[in-house]
Amino acid sequence: MALDWHFHPFLFLFITFTLQFSLTSSVSESESLIRLKKSFTNAGAISSWLPGSVPCNKQTHWRGVVCFNGIVTGLQLESMGLSGTIDVDALANMQGLRSVSFAYNYFTGTIPALNRLGYLKAVYLRGNQFSGEIPSDFFLKMKSLKKVWISDNNFSGGIPSSLAELSRLSELHLENNQFSGTIPSIDQPTLMSFNVSNNKLVGEIPPNFARFNSSSFRGNDGLCGEKISKGCELPGSSEPPTDVGVDANMMVSDNKRNSVAKTVAGFVTLAVLLVSIIAVVIFRMRRRGKDFDGIENRSSGDAAALEVQVSLSNRPKEMEVAKKMGSGRKGSNNGRGVVGELVFVNNEKSVFGLPDLMKASAEVLGNGVLGSSYKTQMANGVVVVVKRMREMNTLSKSQFNAEIRKLGRLHHPHILTPLAFHYQPDEKLLIYDFVPKGSLLYLLHGDRGPSHDELSWSVRLKIVQGIAKGLGYLHTELAPSNLPHGNLKSSNVFLSNDNEPLLSEFGLSPLISPPLLAQALFGYEAPEAAEFGVSPKSDVYCLGIIILEILSGKLPSQYLNNARGGTDVVQWVESAISDGRETDFLDPEIASSKNSLCHKQLLGIGAACVRRNPEQRLDITQAIQLIQEIELEDGDSAGRTTQVLPSLRDGYADAS
Repeated sequence: MALDWHFHPFLFLFITFTLQFSLTSSVSESESLIRLKKSFTNAGAISSWLPGSVPCNKQTHWRGVVCFNGIVTGLQLESMGLSGTIDVDALANMQGLRSVSFAYNYFTGTIPALNRLGYLKAVYLRGNQFSGEIPSDFFLKMKSLKKVWISDNNFSGGIPSSLAELSRLSELHLENNQFSGTIPSIDQPTLMSFNVSNNKLVGEIPPNFARFNSSSFRGNDGLCGEKISKGCELPGSSEPPTDVGVDANMMVSDNKRNSVAKTVAGFVTLAVLLVSIIAVVIFRMRRRGKDFDGIENRSSGDAAALEVQVSLSNRPKEMEVAKKMGSGRKGSNNGRGVVGELVFVNNEKSVFGLPDLMKASAEVLGNGVLGSSYKTQMANGVVVVVKRMREMNTLSKSQFNAEIRKLGRLHHPHILTPLAFHYQPDEKLLIYDFVPKGSLLYLLHGDRGPSHDELSWSVRLKIVQGIAKGLGYLHTELAPSNLPHGNLKSSNVFLSNDNEPLLSEFGLSPLISPPLLAQALFGYEAPEAAEFGVSPKSDVYCLGIIILEILSGKLPSQYLNNARGGTDVVQWVESAISDGRETDFLDPEIASSKNSLCHKQLLGIGAACVRRNPEQRLDITQAIQLIQEIELEDGDSAGRTTQVLPSLRDGYADAS
């Protein structure tokens, strides 16, 4: 007992010192964060940061502040509408700070001097308007740094070479910037997530990046290498050899002769081109009445663009079909079989013929790899969508007929079955019902009117469940196919007036020329497709992309071919789950919903559908079952799939 009393003064001093240090730390952190707040404009989202309160107190917890044992360890200030500057000096004394995120705000200027905070482990600056070059030695003293997300800004210049010195680096995202030069050799074995797509990079992709998907490098026209199946020119191979001592006057003379020769060649080429155009015009005039070439002034959009364009004009481009194919219909056959040269495979709207289409007005909806889509309204008021397909030449007429009739026999509340087709050896027409509300792609990303306002959490869940039901039906009815749908993406999902989804453009893979399959069908974007080919699991991957798109409200970069913009939703969800930041993934328009548990359930299912290894991916039956079990939190079964997320989080660590 005497010994215990002997040590009591020391124990008392220790407790007093600890309490005083904790209080001093909290006061210092409060002052630092208030100073940081003052450097922001539009700081209403962090109104809970008040002088005199403590950041890590449960009663007065400050929004966006992450605490551990009463110490501030992280700042998560994503999507708060913040702008102004980031006062790094205010953070310099916060020794416990390990992670900072200012993602998806409106900050501008050069990169903030966060390299002064050498103890940081994660930096998230994505989705702002930062610009300028980053010094090559910027990251040199940030030895603890593991995660760097500075994508979706306007940074320029070379990729900082000091990134190669970060021995613990696990995630590096530089996509959607203006970086130029070559990719430095970053060969840390810890690096598991990497993306430099949509920049201005050149040169050969270093061999040590072979483990990453080719989409991590797309959108850089100057890159080459085996990873993107583009050969690299040998140094100096593009320049002809020159003789030492050649007279300068002779070189100038040669250049003049070359210039004249090129000019003459240009005129000859132009003349040939004009003659060819005239010949084609005459030929087409003589073909009058044989095909659907009457729609003029095609949209000249990039063939790699989205098939249904997001940025639609307020004034649609309407065109009159110039060529008419006869003066009347050649019999209706009671709605079956051939009407004119139009073969009906679905009896719902067999009240028109090819001549009716030829006389109709047409509005361009979009262009894709396979062809163009038009909204066509006939004199009798019937409105349909005509898809003019250019690259479906792999089957004979009888085989093509059989495939389309097979699709026409499918009936389900959540699929959009073809109505009819028109066959020509070099061009095909597929006729679909017109859905006035438009595609899910447009309503999510292009429309900010009443239809977009309807996309509440309950409506989004309804859409996902409908898509899953339709896809499940296709996988049952088209089971022999390796790719029952094949082109599932939001531009091919249409919404009825009561927001029931309708899947379109399914089952087309047997019709498409094999060299174009990977370019034409989104199912070939599944990670395994390039090496092992497609399977029903590829459709599951596409389903996962749509789920993540609906939850985040972001346009997936997976939809884009060599185009700037978009968000890599696969890598984002992996990072969000591994960091326990699932709520940051959600579209702010649904994040405030009371159904946070349902959000996490569906997020976990989406993440399980896009796993890189198809063996670890959910199969279609599992995905449908889990999706259908989700109900709003006032329902009876809101918590049935709560086991999904923990296993996913563990799985991502293993998969990495």
